[in-house]
Parts: sequence; structure tokens; C-alpha cells
Amino acid sequence: MSKIPAAVGPYSSHRIVNGFLYASGQLPLNPETNAIEAQTIEEQTKQSLTNVKAILESEGYSMSDVIKTTVYLDKIEDFGKMNEVYGQFFAEPYPARSAVEVANLPKAALVEIEVVACK
Repeated sequence: MSKIPAAVGPYSSHRIVNGFLYASGQLPLNPETNAIEAQTIEEQTKQSLTNVKAILESEGYSMSDVIKTTVYLDKIEDFGKMNEVYGQFFAEPYPARSAVEVANLPKAALVEIEVVACK
């Protein structure tokens, strides 16, 4: 069984171009059920980043190869709680990052995270 959730549309979970890995936004989907089971922003952030990590590792990359992230939040008020969990997945030098509030996310998720990594 794959550790990477199936895409929820006609797109790839990731692509590699010239040594750069571009990962599509990762929802907090359990890869075994392809459903959102986590309820809190902390749990959903952890699952989204676990999915990111699985994508990276499937191609021989690691979290330390991530150079840029974009975090989409259902509510910007969740930024602090998301940030606490996010910090457990990255070490200095941290990737560049943007974090924005959006009107809605697929499957009513609280967070979606995309990354760019380079070896």
C-alpha cells in the first residue's frame, strides 16, 4: 500500500524537473483510506506533512531538501497551532514559506501544504 494519498483530481502528487521536486498541495488524507480522519489543525498539519515526507522519501529526497513551502489555511487564526507542528518537521536552515488563508479547501480540510525541494 502506498504511503502517498491518491490525488483528488487530474494531477500528479509530484513532479521532478531538473533536480527540483514539486509536490502538489497535500491535504491531511490518510493514505490508506484517502479520507480526512484528523479533526484538529494540529492533527491535520501533522498528516499533511507526513504525506509530504512520504512523497519526498519515495524519490530519495528528505525534509532537509525542502527549499520552499506554501501553507493554505482555512482560518488564519490556526497559524500558531499549525506553526508548532510545522516546526517539528523542519530544522534550520528552514525553507522559505508563505502562509495564506483561503476561502475553502478540498474535502473541507483545515490545511493544505505544498513544497518545492532540491538536491
